[in-house]
Amino acid sequence: MSIPQSGGGPIEDFAQLAEYMESGSKPQDEWRIGAEHEKFGWLTDTRQPLPYAGARSISAIFDGLIARHGWTPVREGGNIIGLTRDGANVSLEPGGQFELSGAPLVSTLEVAAELQTHLDEVRGIAEPLGIRFMGIGAAPEWRHEDMPVMPKGRYRLMTDYMGRVGTHGTQMMYRTSTVQVNLDYASEADMVKKLRVALALQPVATALFASSPFFDGKPNGHRSWRSRIWRGLDDTRTGMLPFAFDDGMGFQRYVDWVLDVPMYFVYRDGKYINALGQSFRDFLAGKLPALPGEKPTLSDWADHMTTVFPEARVKKYIEMRGADCGDQAHIAALPAFWVGLMYDQTALDAAWDLVKGLNAVTREGLRVAASVSALQGEADGVKLIDLARAAVGLSHAGLVARGYGEEVQLQPLVESLKTGRVQADKWLQLYEGEWGGSLAPLYEAASL
Repeated sequence: MSIPQSGGGPIEDFAQLAEYMESGSKPQDEWRIGAEHEKFGWLTDTRQPLPYAGARSISAIFDGLIARHGWTPVREGGNIIGLTRDGANVSLEPGGQFELSGAPLVSTLEVAAELQTHLDEVRGIAEPLGIRFMGIGAAPEWRHEDMPVMPKGRYRLMTDYMGRVGTHGTQMMYRTSTVQVNLDYASEADMVKKLRVALALQPVATALFASSPFFDGKPNGHRSWRSRIWRGLDDTRTGMLPFAFDDGMGFQRYVDWVLDVPMYFVYRDGKYINALGQSFRDFLAGKLPALPGEKPTLSDWADHMTTVFPEARVKKYIEMRGADCGDQAHIAALPAFWVGLMYDQTALDAAWDLVKGLNAVTREGLRVAASVSALQGEADGVKLIDLARAAVGLSHAGLVARGYGEEVQLQPLVESLKTGRVQADKWLQLYEGEWGGSLAPLYEAASL
């Protein structure tokens, strides 16, 4: 969720950076599940993206959610840029992707119920206006110039920087959608094991949830173009974090990496100050060109941590970031998949045994193979479908051990493993068959 973070007061000691992460450690009975998903709004009569303002717009939906369902607006510069209610948030990605960041919940069944409530509320306001939302990893036809631009200062700065760094940054910002889950850790050692498993198995998630085979109006040669985009974005702040598998990995090592990632901005008095390419290390020394003589707060550090985008990201919790958004069943399946692996110790230990023999080259090769071929991909003799079968099996066992009945939510993944086909394969088959090479039917087919 791209809103200013609340981290705390002045940084007086370098050790506070790692301590900030360590403060997220919780005993297992306090672990929670926070799910997020983005979706594209579209106008049913034109199939154009949903604008920010107007009678049929994001603003109109915001107004309806505030008036009818008790959401509280979040404003920037007079514009409503998000909503809050009962620990959950609705926010906007750069191209108007409408994002629910759910409240911290105990079970994935609660997460699914929260998702259902959200979709029901949004549909009730959107559909009478001729608006639908679709769950898909990348906008299939819209060009960059077709996309609305959200009124958020952070995004104006990022758009400029993305245009100068890497090759696909603005595609990520404006034309992709994801689903992720945020999970807790008990200690530094627990964080390290979970991060390693999360990174090593992100290619499995990419493969199982791949749903972006179209871009610029045609097939793009990948099952997950969203994943391909992340490989051409900004190598300083993305990727599989090979250092996380080195001896000595811990909070401080992650801090060291984040400190070396160039800054985007500093948030002050409701405005984003341009600090593009500048160093947080200089900021700590009071030598940031954007704010000469000023030193950062922990809130600044928390903001900077949101500007790194590895396949799994650590803040005060771990974010699983490798999956395309998809249909409602897949949105619910993603939290279940990771909770089963991460929140049962037996499953987590077995998952680490499953992946600990993979080296950095193989992990990266699987990442590439997943984006291109989904479950049919392989690297260095490791087949993604075999790795996925093992991972889903461990997740299932972990969910059964939790005792909530969450394992039923893995069913879409079980079906994909039976057939070897994922959502992207289904869309491609329809495109090449009964849709006759037209993407017009996809909007309705992918609608939530």
